[in-house]
Amino acid sequence: MFDSIDDWLIIAVVAGILFYGSSKIPQLARSLGRSVGEFKRGRLEVERELKAEQAAAATSASSQGPSR
Repeated sequence: MFDSIDDWLIIAVVAGILFYGSSKIPQLARSLGRSVGEFKRGRLEVERELKAEQAAAATSASSQGPSR
């Protein structure tokens, strides 16, 4: 009966309307969108920091020359 994700999505939307009412759904969707955006920004910031640290480590390793 509930074989696809579409079926579960419809059930989730109906349950959301029943629990929160139709006036709260746009607010919930907006806050969810903001949360996802904040998560993506945080992830990109961490990736940039890691790349910068890797570049700095590569630069310092190449400037030291061969170690003995």
